[in-house]
Amino acid sequence: MLKTRVITAVVLLAILLAVVFSDSFPLFVLAAALFSAAAFWESFRLFRNNRPAPAALLWVIVFVVIAFRGDAARIGALFAFCVAIWAIRLGPSLAAGLPPLGGFANRLLGAVYGIAILGCFVAIAVLFRHSPLYLLSTMAIVWVADIGAYFAGKAFGRHKLAPSISPGKSWEGAVGGWLAVLILTAASTFPPSLADSFASRIHLKWGWGGLFVTMSILVVASILGDLFESQLKRRAGVKDSSNLLPGHGGVLDRIDALIPVLPLAALIDLWL
Repeated sequence: MLKTRVITAVVLLAILLAVVFSDSFPLFVLAAALFSAAAFWESFRLFRNNRPAPAALLWVIVFVVIAFRGDAARIGALFAFCVAIWAIRLGPSLAAGLPPLGGFANRLLGAVYGIAILGCFVAIAVLFRHSPLYLLSTMAIVWVADIGAYFAGKAFGRHKLAPSISPGKSWEGAVGGWLAVLILTAASTFPPSLADSFASRIHLKWGWGGLFVTMSILVVASILGDLFESQLKRRAGVKDSSNLLPGHGGVLDRIDALIPVLPLAALIDLWL
């Protein structure tokens, strides 16, 4: 199992780096569209949509159109709407619970989550247009938070973060991931080669206080994204969103924490 996970991770990383540093926006959008198709398909299956493939195709077409033809004002409005979705509807569901499968409320929530996924992939395209380093430095915030939470949780985890949703996560792990992000993003502001990274631009514009607040908010958003997808899987009675990625589950399992973070980071980038 570990060997399969490692092989899949290496292959995905190789594909990611090759596409990101290809300097070709059409190629990048094509690759993002393929991954978004898988994410939409998995999401609709979790919501028990009767036709997940056609629904996913429709959302992918919308993504491609926005990526190539969307103007800054409309894209910024999409990002702001995604942030509002997480603050008003998806985040609070962790405490309030999800509607039963099959009803109108469930279909409506599925559409709302679809918009959140759309915003994530549009943000990926926008951040890539800035630069490959800018995109990777933003995504790395989530990766560092996840890795830090894993090791801190293993070493110190005592108090469950959300036992009814994801029993393996702890408050100690969440704090460990947060501290890892603060330390590494602060360190990343010093090397001249990382001057155009997301953290460096935040520090340049808003100082250490702004960097602290921004990174803290993004870490909280990453936790919300992770827990919400876990809540969807628990309701659906499945361990993974799919089996598309051997040893890792589905695409949604790999990007769940990115879904609320990237639109927020891209909105902040527009402010900058």
